[in-house]
Amino acid sequence: MRELSPLQTERLKYEPKLPQTLANGINMLVMKQGNATEAVRDKEDIKRIFSNTYGKPVVTFETSDKKQVSEIKNVGVILSGGQAPGGHNVIAGLFDALKQANAENKLYGFLGGPSGIIDGKYVEITSDFIDKYRNTGGFDIIGSGRTKLETEEQFKKSLEVCKKLNISAVVIIGGDDSNTNAALLAEWFVKNNTGIQVIGCPKTIDGDLKNEQIEVSFGFDTATKTYAELIGNIQRDANSAKKYWHFIKIMGRSASHVALEAGLQTQPNITLISEEVEAKKMSLKQIVDSICDVIVRRVDMGKNFGIIVIPEGLIEFIPEMKSMIASLNDITHDLENDSNYTNAKTLKEKFDIILSKLDENNAKVFDSLPELIKSQLLMDRDPHGNVQVSKIETEKLLIEMIKKNLSELKKQGKYTGKFSDQAHFFGYEGRCAFPSNFDADYCYSLGFNAFALINFGLTGYLSSVRNLVKPAKEWIAGGVPLTMMMNMEKRHGEMKPVIQKALVKLDGPVFKELEAHREDWAMNDRYLFPGAIQYFGPTEVCDLVPVTLQLEHK
Repeated sequence: MRELSPLQTERLKYEPKLPQTLANGINMLVMKQGNATEAVRDKEDIKRIFSNTYGKPVVTFETSDKKQVSEIKNVGVILSGGQAPGGHNVIAGLFDALKQANAENKLYGFLGGPSGIIDGKYVEITSDFIDKYRNTGGFDIIGSGRTKLETEEQFKKSLEVCKKLNISAVVIIGGDDSNTNAALLAEWFVKNNTGIQVIGCPKTIDGDLKNEQIEVSFGFDTATKTYAELIGNIQRDANSAKKYWHFIKIMGRSASHVALEAGLQTQPNITLISEEVEAKKMSLKQIVDSICDVIVRRVDMGKNFGIIVIPEGLIEFIPEMKSMIASLNDITHDLENDSNYTNAKTLKEKFDIILSKLDENNAKVFDSLPELIKSQLLMDRDPHGNVQVSKIETEKLLIEMIKKNLSELKKQGKYTGKFSDQAHFFGYEGRCAFPSNFDADYCYSLGFNAFALINFGLTGYLSSVRNLVKPAKEWIAGGVPLTMMMNMEKRHGEMKPVIQKALVKLDGPVFKELEAHREDWAMNDRYLFPGAIQYFGPTEVCDLVPVTLQLEHK
């Protein structure tokens, strides 16, 4: 048996491209500072909590005319949260920059996520070690985890481990929650005069960690291309069999960027956008009615099939569902301490107890749902104590309600078709794919750039690589203060600082592109078939940037 697949063998040989400033050498940089920054919202609260790291400037790097001397720096790296394609290349870029700066530098990978730095579980990353993981998907190089770094005890233990390894900087590769923790750790390290820096890298396939300085989070490109291939395959099947409606739920709980990008890449008949549903205050019934309208009109055209893309978090954006879920979250503590509920032997008993604790409107919504969905709402909570929306089979909820609606329309003589459904959920399929050339280059640049931020003594910053629609050599490397992206939100019943999630902008060019073609795509089957991600061949095929970026930077 081969130890490596042919593709893996070839991908290990790929040499990621860097912005020209970084390619000129890690010791040939000069840093340029912009103006002082402010938090995106709740400025006074954020300034109070991060009094030692607040208000720092955005920075960019340019090429210096003389070589700098780099002191010895040991660095620790953490992979935090869910996997995203390209994480290995962030570490590879960090390692290469670190060794290029000073051959005596060492990189330690903390095992199993943030818990690794708390418990002192680590591995030294060497050339032989990292070379096995270059340009590959997954986080298996050191593993990931969801432990939060937020308590005094955790910070103290992290400091002890860093002192033991003589670590002067920690890089946290993660999403909005992970980088919020990076900001808290950076603040604590400065407050306690530890001399240890903290730098973040923007990871999440959901695409909701973005702003002017962070044009896209890494992994988004690979994941959406992977999902688009699968959707395209299903569209070809639907257009061949002409007898099924395919309901495709796609990962992305807090924002619909993934569904929107995949929709633009494949042009399905219907792409639901959670932010639009919320803005228009659409009820579950209105969503179902709008889908049924398309189904009925397509039957009248002789088309008894179609494709619907559904964002994972849709159910939380429907006003009455959002209110009901919020109420369920609020009564979680009461339920956990209610012996009648914890000892209930049937789901019906549990449902009845919940109905008694909800107000009239929320009880009515809960009671109207199919038993399958009600039971999913009662599953174990996420780390924030909230309903795990990702486990709610929204696609099956819509199918059941559509069936009921179409049955009524058939009785009224308004529908003559036969509704056959197929349900899909694409999530894990995209999180660990071989990174696209774009993600391989972008991630390597983010890691390389993270060490540049460390080399200039910065802390509490997020690695930023911009101008991504241009060739890699024209990308702009720098950093953005983490506090600039923060606001206050309610978590576990308390107001806490968190990085603000970037939702789909309904007045932006990306959504407007979908909106402009919505009716045409609904009725005329303009399906696109992207096919598998291409790693070798013409630039126009292999180095494509996300449609989202293309539209945002026209």
